This record gives sequence, C-alpha cells and structure tokens, in this order.
Amino acid sequence: MRILVVEDDEVAADYVRKGLMEAGHVVDLAPDGDLGLEMARAADYDAMILDRMLPKLNGLELLESLREAGDKTPVLILSALGEVDQKVEGLRAGGDDYLAKPYAFTELLARVEAIGRRSDPTAAVTKLKVGTLEMDLLARTVRRDDQNILLQPREFRLLECLMRNAGQVVTRTMLLEKVWDYHFDPQTNVIDVHISRLRGKIDKDFETPMLHTVRGAGYRLQV
Repeated sequence: MRILVVEDDEVAADYVRKGLMEAGHVVDLAPDGDLGLEMARAADYDAMILDRMLPKLNGLELLESLREAGDKTPVLILSALGEVDQKVEGLRAGGDDYLAKPYAFTELLARVEAIGRRSDPTAAVTKLKVGTLEMDLLARTVRRDDQNILLQPREFRLLECLMRNAGQVVTRTMLLEKVWDYHFDPQTNVIDVHISRLRGKIDKDFETPMLHTVRGAGYRLQV
C-alpha cells in the first residue's frame, strides 16, 4: 500500500516510516497539517496515519477538510490523546480507526492494513496461488512445493504484483509504479537486479521455471 504519515515528531515519524517500509509499503511523510492536506489532495493513498496535534492545521481539521471534499481515504488517527471522548471525537470527525500512544508497532501495522483492505476490494484477498507457488499476504510467507521461500520486502511486493497478474505480461513501467512507486524511468537496472534475485529464489531449486522474461515487453509469471 501507499501510505501517508502526517506526524510532526521527526523521530516518531521516522520510526513509523521505517517499520512500514520494512513491511513492504510505500511511505510519504508530512511534518505539519498544511503539507499533509496538500499531499493528500495531490496523490492517491491507500491509507493515512494522522497525528492530532499538528502545527499549522491540526489533525481533526485536516481530516474534516478531506471528508468535506469527498476524500474517502482510510485514516488511522494516532495520538497521545487517548481518552474515550477524544477517541469518539476523532472517529466522528471521519477517522476509520483510532490508536492511542504509546502503542505496539505490530498493532499499528495490523490496523493500517485492516483499514486498507476494507477500502480496496482487491486487497481483501489474503492468499495468492499460482501452480504450486503460494503467498500468504497476512503472514507474509511464500511457499513452493511445500518449501518455504524467504523474500526481502521489495521482493515480496514484486512477486505479489506478478502473482496478481499471473499469466499476463507485466511491463517494466507497471513494476516501477506498483512496486517502487516511480512514475518515471530512473534509468537504473533496479528491476533487473530484483527479478534476478527473485528468480533465484522461486525457480532455481525447482524443476519447472515460472518467472519468464518477455523480450521487449516485461515479465510473466505462469506455470
């Protein structure tokens, strides 16, 4: 998912960003309410993590502005204001969930992914299967022929994209947008490097290759 984190505490924001990226998500940061509102309006996000006490424009004002404009991006309010009436206030302002600080990151991750799944019908799928290759999106595990395959977060996202489009050609442009969130060609071999690593993990020790290069077009995952 592509997630916007609006948090003015630099240390806290970096902690959340790092954890989400390790889980395979793309993360943008905004240090104040004004910039957060501008970024939310300028791009399509799958979810937003929003602090309440922000400079320039507070979190609830930002949220109300988005909802008044018809923006339905799922929002998790993350705040030190954790009294019951404060949580109710946040939810009534348009929040989809509310988590009080301090918190456990595993709970934050689970809550963000849960509101993201509710907003995206395709994300409701929790398991993908192509032939004997299986991916569990919740447990973040991959198996082929009952053998566990360990993937780095970016490799996991790359394989997920290929599995969701199994049997079809996935172009380099599609991979740059969906896996790296690039809307331009970075003029690097980043895709080739990751495809090579992925192929070495899902094909090398198995009799039948599944990841195929389609010359001049892209890649196809198929049995």
